[in-house]
Amino acid sequence: MPTYIVLSKWTSEGIKTAKESPSRVDAARKELPASGMTLKAFYLVMGRYDHVLIIEAPDDATFAKALVAIGAQGKIQTETLRAFTEDEYRDIVSSVA
Repeated sequence: MPTYIVLSKWTSEGIKTAKESPSRVDAARKELPASGMTLKAFYLVMGRYDHVLIIEAPDDATFAKALVAIGAQGKIQTETLRAFTEDEYRDIVSSVA
């Protein structure tokens, strides 16, 4: 199952309601499985971003649909990285000519 690393930061509206953020994480953890996705990890981080999430999804379209829905709430802005496992990485680089 594809893995995605989501770098997120609070919007000005999101930081105003930061105390509600844990309940939003809990809601995502409960709602994502209905679409075949799993929130594997959530981290509060320091620096350019405020949070890092690790999410598994069955495919890019399913993940993108969920991310648009989350973004539409107006609490966070995201940047997403498609992550490849070490085995996937080895398959990719072994096929390079």
